[in-house]
Amino acid sequence: MVGEIFRDPWGIPHLRAADANGLAHAQGRVTALDRAWQLEVERHRAQGTSASFLGPEALPWDRFARRARLADTARRCWDELERRDPETADWVRAYTAGVNEGLSAATAPEFARVSLTPGRWEPWTPLGVWLATHILFAGFPAKLWREHVAAHLGADAVGLFATDGPGTAGSNGWLVAGERTVTGQAVIAGDPHRFIEDPGVYQQIRLSCPEFDVVGLAVPGVPGIAHFGHTGTVAWAITNAMADYQDLYRERLRRTDGGTPCSSGAESSGDGVEALGPDGAWHRAARHTETVEVAGEDPVEVEVVETDRGPVVIGGPEGLDDGVPEPGGPPLAVALRHPPRVTGDLGFSALLPLLRARRVADVDRAVDLWAEPVNVIMAADTEGGTLHRVAGRVPVRSEANRTRLVPAWEPGHEWRGWHEPPRAGLTDGVAVMANQRGPAAPLGVEFAPPHRADRITALLGRRTRWSAADMSAIHTDTHLASAAALLDRLAALDGTDLSGPAAALRDRLLRWDRRMDADSADAAAFAAVRGAVVRHLAAHPAFAATAAPPAYPEVFRPWLALVPRIGYALEHLLTAKELFGVDRPAAVRAALEEVAARPPAGTWGDTHRLAPWRALPLETPYDEPGLSGDHDCVLCTSPVPGLTDLAARGPAARYVWDLARREDSRWVVPFGASGVPGSPHHRDQQAPWLAGDLVPVVTDWDRLHEETEETDV
Repeated sequence: MVGEIFRDPWGIPHLRAADANGLAHAQGRVTALDRAWQLEVERHRAQGTSASFLGPEALPWDRFARRARLADTARRCWDELERRDPETADWVRAYTAGVNEGLSAATAPEFARVSLTPGRWEPWTPLGVWLATHILFAGFPAKLWREHVAAHLGADAVGLFATDGPGTAGSNGWLVAGERTVTGQAVIAGDPHRFIEDPGVYQQIRLSCPEFDVVGLAVPGVPGIAHFGHTGTVAWAITNAMADYQDLYRERLRRTDGGTPCSSGAESSGDGVEALGPDGAWHRAARHTETVEVAGEDPVEVEVVETDRGPVVIGGPEGLDDGVPEPGGPPLAVALRHPPRVTGDLGFSALLPLLRARRVADVDRAVDLWAEPVNVIMAADTEGGTLHRVAGRVPVRSEANRTRLVPAWEPGHEWRGWHEPPRAGLTDGVAVMANQRGPAAPLGVEFAPPHRADRITALLGRRTRWSAADMSAIHTDTHLASAAALLDRLAALDGTDLSGPAAALRDRLLRWDRRMDADSADAAAFAAVRGAVVRHLAAHPAFAATAAPPAYPEVFRPWLALVPRIGYALEHLLTAKELFGVDRPAAVRAALEEVAARPPAGTWGDTHRLAPWRALPLETPYDEPGLSGDHDCVLCTSPVPGLTDLAARGPAARYVWDLARREDSRWVVPFGASGVPGSPHHRDQQAPWLAGDLVPVVTDWDRLHEETEETDV
């Protein structure tokens, strides 16, 4: 069999083969040719070996990956996939064979910079990449923050910091049924909001064989098209459901010496570990040590412990890693329980059925096999069918499990089966999901604020008929509804107490159109006042106890930092009836005076610039572009108020799926199809991405350029 590789004008690969396995091989090979460095970084992250060439900055992740047993879980899921679904296992195996073939010809310059030779992918490696990419996606560390806030400010304070007011970035997705389009066929559009990485986290690709012909956004390192695809007769897209499906258990651990229990404490030196179970008995825990190689430094040993609940990701028999005991209690250890570790299933059996889908009923059956992350799926087909449902596994357990750390030694916190995924319909021919409290509300705790969803719904309500070409105007809307809370506080200030410059600044902001456009000086002034308010609140003695995070592993610190938490929750904190005695008018007044005395010199785009993650810094300096948008705009480019205007998160892709004519569909990514620096397709989509434009989805094979080499399988 021969898999053919074609390219469109944007360098996007279009693959053609005689069957699904030949196509998977071609997909693996072309992904390795285009994204070799990215694939190897992801493989090492899944294995917890990235510090071996990236150095000590990668060590916190590698520690977590080892302790959470990501690679072992991926192997376990692979074994189950081979047993339960040999067809999909063979397909994944073909993909990894293609990756290995492509890596052997890879020319990415980053390998020479770190003296790294591409390694060999095993059949389980794509499962490891998927797991490592999504293990923190559901945000289980938020439970650590809730515990921290409750301990210092009381349980009632937890809701003040909920992500509903406002939250971190999520994703937009909307479905417009045929009754509301100019063609009479549905349109699906949206943009996943994730950390912007270079190379990008999504790969535009086309997969064609006699069985199916699908265009979509693939995850590099994973076969098929999982999240966003169009088969010609049916299209689908996802947003994060914001479901809670990962639990944290406080564990009581003790070391044993030669099988004989001994008291816990730093002086214990036995090789065994036991955990106190809900039955009141001590049970043997799995325990071993692993060595993490660190470039430029000595290797580091990591103790890996797993109880009946799951792997211990924080602390151990002696408490936290730095020996700091938990105040007023026994040494702290925390175990993570999540569905793939329990079931041995990552949902890969859904991938081939999605490619083969012809109608929404096929998509519906396929996503019944979905595991994680838990998503809201929207789909439409050319026969007028639509689908709007949740997909993924959420365990049934006590309410306490969903909101905080629970004691492993107490009964009542076990898992008791799985929730039935909720379903929803359309309203006036439209479905909108932007991580708000929608169909997944019974499965989650904290959701995104409703601003993006409400704005998209309002914009769609302005016309009776829409076309695929109209959708980019929604993608790029910059209205910031959440600004109202701070602007209302500014309006309520007594003008006689303000200096002249502060009064003028207040009046200017009250006249502002509330659009976070890159060329807006008013948006820059608003962001400056907002950041100053956040810093003034964070410095208040009422929050002093929460300012110092617990001595948890570094990988969890972003969820525990006070300034970002106040920045994301500012809307709630400004509108709450009472805030621990904080004089909020005084804080707003002080922030206004501070900015009026030193106003920003330019526009929002001067400081609100793209800050993508790269495993290695660029060799040649590059000025990242200024951005429109903000975290509660439909154009969701997220700064961290009070900390930085830089945006590390934003639209990792944009898409418009047209069910009338697939060739009228559009898409774009922040950089380009190639991950190789210097390639003409490394950054050629950034200009349209910045402008809010999309590039055509090419479907005519005669308009494509065939590569000279073919993929032999």
